[in-house]
Parts: sequence; C-alpha cells; structure tokens
Amino acid sequence: MPPPAAGSPPPHPPPDGGWGWVVVGASFISIGFSYAFPKAVTVFFKEIQQIFNTTYSEIAWISSIMLAVMYAGGPISSVLVNKYGSRPVVMVGGLLCCLGMVTASFSTSVLELYLTMGFICGLGLAFNLQPALTIIGKYFYKKRPIAIGLAMAGSPVFLSTLAPFNQFLFNSYGWRGSFLILGGILLNACVAGSLMRPVGPQLTPKKSKTKDGVRATEPHLKKRHEKKSTWVKINKYLDFSLFKHRGFLIYLSGNVIMFLGFFAPIIFLAPYAKDEGIDEYSAAFLLSIMAFVDMFARPTVGFIANSRIIRPRIQYFFSFAIMFNGVCHLLCPLADDYPSLVVYAIFFGLGFGSVSSVLFETLMDLVGAQRFSSAVGLVTIVECCPVLLGPPLAGTLVDKTGQYKYMYLACGAIVVISSVWLLIGNAINYRLLAKEKKKEAKKTRHKPESQESESLKTAKSHDVSVKSFKSLKSMKSHKSKGSEFNPSERETNI
Repeated sequence: MPPPAAGSPPPHPPPDGGWGWVVVGASFISIGFSYAFPKAVTVFFKEIQQIFNTTYSEIAWISSIMLAVMYAGGPISSVLVNKYGSRPVVMVGGLLCCLGMVTASFSTSVLELYLTMGFICGLGLAFNLQPALTIIGKYFYKKRPIAIGLAMAGSPVFLSTLAPFNQFLFNSYGWRGSFLILGGILLNACVAGSLMRPVGPQLTPKKSKTKDGVRATEPHLKKRHEKKSTWVKINKYLDFSLFKHRGFLIYLSGNVIMFLGFFAPIIFLAPYAKDEGIDEYSAAFLLSIMAFVDMFARPTVGFIANSRIIRPRIQYFFSFAIMFNGVCHLLCPLADDYPSLVVYAIFFGLGFGSVSSVLFETLMDLVGAQRFSSAVGLVTIVECCPVLLGPPLAGTLVDKTGQYKYMYLACGAIVVISSVWLLIGNAINYRLLAKEKKKEAKKTRHKPESQESESLKTAKSHDVSVKSFKSLKSMKSHKSKGSEFNPSERETNI
C-alpha cells in the first residue's frame, strides 16, 4: 500500500483554534519541562560529585539516563495515549516527575540518583512530551506548524529560566532542598495535562455477536484467528506497519544520522570557548545567547512553515534547515575570539530553532495526525541510540585530538550528510507518489467502462433466462406469492 500524500487534510477537519490555543499553552509547559529539565539540573552536579566522591563521567550519566529513558519511553507513552488519550498520560507523567525528584532528595549514592532522577523522572518526561505533540495534531491542521512552533518554544524558554533559577535554589537551599522544590514545580505538568481535553467523543467499535465466522469445530482456524486478533490489538496501540511506510523510513533514517552530531555542539560550546581563553561567565553567556535566539526562532519558523509556499514543500524546508545547522558547525573552528563565537551562537540558535520547530511537523505531515502517536513512539525509541552515543563519541574525539575543532567539523559533516540524505530521499518519495497518483487515476477511469460492460452482460444473461422460463409449460403451477421473480431483485443478487 503506497504511503499517503504529504500534507493531505484529515477527513474530519479539526477546529484550528478556540480551546486549541489553551492546549498549545499546556503543551508549551509539557514540552518545556521535557527538553529543558535534563539540561537545567546539571547545575547541581558539581556539588553532588564532591559529596559522593565520583567522577564527572559518572555524574553525567544522570542526564544521559534521563534523556535515554525519555526517548525509550516513547512507545509506552504512545500505547497509553492511543488507549486513554493525552490528558491522563500527561497528568501521570507530572506525578512521576514529582516522585522522582522528591525521592532523589533523599538519595545517598549515585546509583540511587540513576534510579530516581534518571529512570522515574525520565519516564515522567516521556509521558509529558509525546502526548503534548499528539494532541496539537488533533486540534490543528491549517495552523498546525504555527501551533507546534509555539509549543516547541517552551524548550528554550524553560532552559533560559530554569538554569538561573536552579542556581538560585542551590545557593539558598542546597541540592536536596532544591530537588524537593523542583518536585513541586514539576506538578505543574498535571495542571497542563488537565487542560488537554479530548476533541469530541471517542468512538468505540461495537463487538460483533459472531466471532468473525469462526466455528468451534475448526480449531486450527480458531488458533489462527486468535493470533491475528492479538496482532491487531498490538497494532491498534502501536502501529508497526509504519515500517512499511516509505516516507517514514526516510525520515527515521535521516534523523538517526542527524542526532549523532546534533547535541554534542551544544554540550561542548562553553568548554570550547574556555579552551580559546575566554572567561567562564562569558563562555556560559554563549549558551544564553543561543537559547535566546532559539526562543524566537521556533515560533517565527513555525509562521514561515505555515505559508502557502513552504507548507506543501515542508520536507525540503526541513532538509535545508538541517543543512544550515551543519554548515554553522563546519564554520565554527574559524571563530577564534569572543565576538566571532557570539556570531556563531546566534546562527547556531537560529539553525537549532529552525530544525526543532519543524522536527515533528514534518513527521505529522508524512503519516497524518491519526498515526502520529505511534510514529513518535517508534521514532524516539530508535533515536535513543544516537542521542546516547553522539556526545560520548564527540568527547572521545576531543580526548584523542586534544582540540575541539575536529569535533565540530565531524558533527557538522554528519549533520550535512543527513540533510543531503533527506533531500534526495524526499525528492524520490515525491516522484514515486506522483507516479502512484497517476496510476490510481488511470484505474478509476477504466473502472466505469468495465462496470458498464459487466452490467450489459448480466442484462443479456437475464433476458435469456427469462425467455427460457416463459417457454416452460408449467407456468400455472408458479402463480403463488413467493414464486414470481422480480428482475431488479435478481440483478442486485447477481
């Protein structure tokens, strides 16, 4: 079965406004916590490292596990969203985040932090991210890129506010007291989830009285039916048929390549600036500059992506946004003083915001809003590996070469390769879709002619049968009520 046409409107158009903007605000909060929180808690790592007497790599695994669980929990979140809807899943996610941070405040070892902050809180963040994206697709179609761009802006806004706020909490209450306060703040995800009311009533399929015509006297057919029904149930909540979707596979493979070099430049930006002889506060300010530009880039790019020119070609727009990001990293080694690094941070924030703004809109454009929940779950669990491996591989390259420029060149090259892959793949996909549309159009043209010829044949056969019936001598014996033949009824049966 060929994939659906990109950007095809849903059969029942969503409201595209009204309460949907409240849902965008709630998604802004959920997405902001999901993406910004694992980065913002790194403020506490230095003191935790000194208290527990551990290495930096051991303490850095807290954020890595949190991000990995957030991505790997995508399929679980998809199943729950498809079954119960976005509202209860986000509310449960807020409770899990609170539970993880409160229990983390009583931890006495790094292993306990891996379990509480890494696993429990990471699973709660997974329940915040995917449902927030899914429900936007149910409320918006025409203004969907704008809505997703505004919701995705929650990540830089929360990152730029949570990082200094966490520093204030740390200076005032220490890391344990800060974790308790942050656990209470994360309960705001429950408030955001309560605002995500479903669009219209959920239709439940009626159960048929007959078990699909399977008789008890045929056990082999019954077993086959049971196997089929279990697979249908699994596929209902997590659509594995997406792996046969050509556009989905192109998107997934391109993202796997991209994420190998996507996050490392952010992590090593401040250390790179310090290595160039820039003071600590100025180096940290580069991240603030990038987050500030990213904050305005996401909604702005959402407005641009919603234009009549870009919306039908949003897959190409996504590819060029990734390419712009990669070119920025390739030019980063030329920045050897602070003003040039500020220019790099501005363009990096613009490129990062552009990619993040349309990252999920392109996926929804390919698979549609109905299959988006399953698509996000499958994408996040596959992307979990490059998200985990990318920064450590980049750090290994810095350790071996002793210079950051080779790491930036490698990350830039990987990101550019992914953009070229997506550009070529989408061009081929669009051409194949156009050919498939032409074939379907030809089939629909030939169908009426074939139906007319079949109706003529049935009419001729009916005339012959009526003539032969009239020639029989026993016509009088068939004058009862149920014996007369109605030609129209017979034609419909044929």
